[in-house]
Amino acid sequence: MYAPHTSRGTDAPAFLKAGSQPHLSARQARMSTQRLRIDLAYDGTDFSGWARQPGLRTVQDELETGLTRILGRNAEPVSITVAGRTDAGVHAHHTVTHTDVPTALWKRVPGRSERTPEIAALSRLAGVLPRDIVVRSITPVPTSFDARFSALHRRYLYRLCDNPPLLDPLRRRDTVLVSERLDVDALNAASALLVGLRDFAALCKKRPYSTTIRTLQLFAWERLDEGTVVAHVQADAFCHSMVRALVGALVPVGHGKREIEWPSKVVASQEKNPGVVVMPAHGLSLMHIAYPELAEVGERAKNTRARRVLPLAQPNAQQTCPAPTSPEPGQT
Repeated sequence: MYAPHTSRGTDAPAFLKAGSQPHLSARQARMSTQRLRIDLAYDGTDFSGWARQPGLRTVQDELETGLTRILGRNAEPVSITVAGRTDAGVHAHHTVTHTDVPTALWKRVPGRSERTPEIAALSRLAGVLPRDIVVRSITPVPTSFDARFSALHRRYLYRLCDNPPLLDPLRRRDTVLVSERLDVDALNAASALLVGLRDFAALCKKRPYSTTIRTLQLFAWERLDEGTVVAHVQADAFCHSMVRALVGALVPVGHGKREIEWPSKVVASQEKNPGVVVMPAHGLSLMHIAYPELAEVGERAKNTRARRVLPLAQPNAQQTCPAPTSPEPGQT
């Protein structure tokens, strides 16, 4: 359980001082908010991605609608911030959002029960959300916590089947079929050349006012069983379509159709290459978002917003870019 956030060195508002009225006015209730961290998972198959879109079913819209409902009739529509948006068809075993809700309404969520607001909200959300979204936990956090900017890294998994007769029908929604056997050793050799701080412009959909410089912390492959190969990909953040493009750049290497150095050459060129195929969305799952200790989340968010600069030793070192400021950090 997180400790409540307190501000030191400042006087409490008049309505909280001794001798004041115990009940908040309507204006004071609107001003007083509680920040909540919400951990959840979802099956992305039937969603048009994470982000709210008019006339389309999205994870954000379903979750915001559910949160607004459990806060009661007087609640204004809830708005949430997510660690990383996902495209249509992409799944999440674990992702994190935050939202600020009126403190007075939050305290009323348990109703007449003796449950805490967190436990009551978890139960009530389970009753109003669709079955392809599961909220794992709801935790009060200080306002310094930012689901997007406080994250240390995001970890994805891409799942492939290279022996179609062995495809498990129960995994058809999260596994992509390829026609030829993949050489895992070759895949790992090529992936190792991409790890580190680089400009991944060749593998990203560029966004206005956003950078394509990222630190790829992990890119490794393994064969889980006969016919199933998975890629583990972890970075501080991801550009739009970056993970699926990374996998698409490596598959030809695994099939023996490109040399091991080819993907790293594509990245170094910073130019789109027609040989790179962005892989289907349904094979991708967001597995985990990591955060520092609660006392350090504010500093982490500040550092994440800082400018990214490539080391002088790298060919494109003259480029300096701001940290991601578009609404799609971590989107894949």
